[in-house]
Amino acid sequence: MYPYIPNTPQDEQEMLQAIGLDSIEQLFEDISEQVHLTKPLNIPASKSELEVSRYLKSLADKNCSVSQLTCFLGAGAYDHYIPSVIDAIIQRSEFYTSYTPYQPEISQGTLQYIFEYQTLISNLTGMDLANASLYDGGTAITEAALMACAYSRKGEIIVSTGVNPEARQILKTYAHAQNLKVIEVETKDGVTDAAMLKELINDETAAVIVQNPNFFGLLEDLKGLGEIAHKGKKVSMIASVEPISLALLKKPGELDVDIVVGEGQPLGIPLQFGGPYLGFMAVKKDYMRKLPGRIVGETTDLDGKRAYVLTLSAREQHIRREKATSNICSNQGLNALAATVYMVTMGKEGLKEVANQCVQKAHYAFNELTQSGKYKPLFDKPFFMEFALTSDVSVDKINKALLEEKIIGGYDLGKDYPQYKNAALYAVTEKRTKEDINKLRRVLEGVK
Repeated sequence: MYPYIPNTPQDEQEMLQAIGLDSIEQLFEDISEQVHLTKPLNIPASKSELEVSRYLKSLADKNCSVSQLTCFLGAGAYDHYIPSVIDAIIQRSEFYTSYTPYQPEISQGTLQYIFEYQTLISNLTGMDLANASLYDGGTAITEAALMACAYSRKGEIIVSTGVNPEARQILKTYAHAQNLKVIEVETKDGVTDAAMLKELINDETAAVIVQNPNFFGLLEDLKGLGEIAHKGKKVSMIASVEPISLALLKKPGELDVDIVVGEGQPLGIPLQFGGPYLGFMAVKKDYMRKLPGRIVGETTDLDGKRAYVLTLSAREQHIRREKATSNICSNQGLNALAATVYMVTMGKEGLKEVANQCVQKAHYAFNELTQSGKYKPLFDKPFFMEFALTSDVSVDKINKALLEEKIIGGYDLGKDYPQYKNAALYAVTEKRTKEDINKLRRVLEGVK
């Protein structure tokens, strides 16, 4: 096999002669011999392309993917069906290799699909406008909080402990660096404690952040919590939502939510062992000039034809740094395209069908798993497609037993909520069959 570096000894001699040197060692004469490496590097010998390919495949084969295992794990990333048309489109070279569309005259295709993505997200959430996407759901929550602080010129953020724990960690990291205060409002019976929220809101409150369905899979009262938030002066109500659920639930825009964010992974993006994913953000028009990231707008060109351009760019690359709204807001272009193709392919009725199947299968699983009494519901509240069960057996032991049967078990809530020891969060999507759920019940009943 030929070496990776294509330069032959003859090529090297020709290059050395061109710069007037006799050897490669002469290139480094100005560097002290005391720091020269006098022995071979402590790395394996070089391998051929065939050997490297074989080795990498052996490493990849150690991974267990949802194509081999039945997945009941959610907690922010979900095993939904992805139509084959998505890969067929996003792998086209004009999309797959495209970069930021700074030059509209050569980027109309990219700009158009981003514009369509923004329109679809606005329609899905019921909000006035959306940006071109963000890194992921966690950074979208943080961006929303920072925008609310800039909008109100206040520095306190109230976030429910029903919000994804990882997202809250991201929020605290950025808030600390910007001297903002993050206050957590506890949950009561699995949902945000409205009475506690009332007590926490004060003149310095910039935003209230709630997730719906929340991290436990339960449905929050967005309208009621929003009314409490809006009693404060210029307090923004921020809702982090699950996009598939919006096919059934009331749109946040109808519930007077100011800023809507979420993780777009359920919209046609594979689990991919944790990413890259897609954050979405939609807002009321009052927030338009504070919206982070890119926004694509529609206009007409010199010939009067429809055209698309980047507009209201508030990133630090485009305007003075001190005037920028954010510097962590690069949009996930290829994943935004995947989400666009997914939403267009599924359509309104398709999304509703996916959501309905998730609800029905999750509730079937809940009833089956709690029937014997060995596994008990952690909460008694309405849920979408995730539910928490508790038992006398540790979640770690349960999940090991499930994995032996090629099942990925639920998320151990005790990791983030010590008060919920031995509680697991199960997710049931439209991909799960009656046989999958019955097998889960059978294995769980056998764990001692």
